[in-house]
Amino acid sequence: MFNALPRPAPRARPSPRRWTPALLLCAAALAVTAHAQQPLTLDQALRLAQERSRQLPAQDAAVAAAREMSAAAGQRPDPTLKTGLNSLPINGPDRFSLTRDSFTMLSVGVTQELTRQDKLKARSARFDREADAAEAGRTLALANLRRDTAMAWLDRHYQERMRELLQVQRSETALQIEAAESAYRGGRGTQSDVFAARSAVAQLDDRIRQAERQVATATTMLARWVGGEADQPLASPPTLAKPRLDAASLETQLEHHPQVALLAKQEAVARAEADIAQSNKRPDWSVELTYSQRSSAYSNMVSLNLSIPLQWDQKNRQDREVSSRLALAEQMRAQREEATREHVAQTRSWLLQWQSDRERLAQYDATLIPLASERTRAAIAAYRGGAGSLASVLEGRRVEIDTRMERLRLEMETAALWAQLEYLIPAEHPAFAANRVDATEEHQR
Repeated sequence: MFNALPRPAPRARPSPRRWTPALLLCAAALAVTAHAQQPLTLDQALRLAQERSRQLPAQDAAVAAAREMSAAAGQRPDPTLKTGLNSLPINGPDRFSLTRDSFTMLSVGVTQELTRQDKLKARSARFDREADAAEAGRTLALANLRRDTAMAWLDRHYQERMRELLQVQRSETALQIEAAESAYRGGRGTQSDVFAARSAVAQLDDRIRQAERQVATATTMLARWVGGEADQPLASPPTLAKPRLDAASLETQLEHHPQVALLAKQEAVARAEADIAQSNKRPDWSVELTYSQRSSAYSNMVSLNLSIPLQWDQKNRQDREVSSRLALAEQMRAQREEATREHVAQTRSWLLQWQSDRERLAQYDATLIPLASERTRAAIAAYRGGAGSLASVLEGRRVEIDTRMERLRLEMETAALWAQLEYLIPAEHPAFAANRVDATEEHQR
């Protein structure tokens, strides 16, 4: 029997543990790449802008500062410690002696101002109103942040759509160069047609470069709000069919406009200061207790003093201060009413313009763009059949491009108006609670 040949030793398989770090690195890289390629939605942009904002923490700090001052202003002033050397002789046989003269004494005392409780409450309430104004300022800053972020996001979206439209039209126009050159070589066209086609493509190239610059500018403006995520591709825009504001109840809703609400809180601060001025017409008393030590040959002494400010001329001092504070409060009330009227008129004009733009967009989709497309197709068909010129084709294509670009610009303006209206008042405001309930019930049905 033949001896069996020795089998080669089995190859050692790599341990799974050796591959674990590499696999993890690959998986992490794929995850990062996938995350980087995820489109940036408008809601995500709004969330990122709110997280990166420094204005909102600044307003939070202002609120906290006012709340702390409210607690401090409601406390009585700290007592005052007084000490001194009284009636020290400076000439004669007893000069500079602390024990020979009966009037010489070392004194230590405490003075306390007895501030009335109503005045303390008025001072504390003033800072409470200031905290309310700071909270209203935060709401205004949040509304402006969301509006500006949404407008920057929409601006980049439509600038990219304009660039894509020009690139598509450029590819189609470039085919006209080949057709013109072929016709010229076959004796069916002229050299001017070739130059006209090349000129049309060159003009589109210039417009594409301009569109790329506008896209870069829009991306930079978006990065101001969302940071590095501005370089990510954008998702589809939300439905811009209808803003949250209702024209029928516009005045009621605009009472909660952040700017109007801030003016209302500032008016409350002014009235709180008027209350403080009114409380100052009654002076605060001060009590002082003093202990005086003399030499051992004489008795020590205790003194109790009461201080009362004398308001001799209230009509020219305290009354005028109250009148001044009330006038400032009246000024804030008038400014709030004027701002409310201005915002109502401005918002109505935005709603009217938005509705008009929506109707114009419908006209573009139903009439203008189809007509421009039919004109281009008719010119191409006539040119191919030898009954038309290349100039008619290029002119028809230019008109179609301009019509589509104007339609995009109009849609961009409409979207900007939608952002102005949609983020005029924060969505979580109680003024829109009923709208949210109705929308939820409709979604459930």
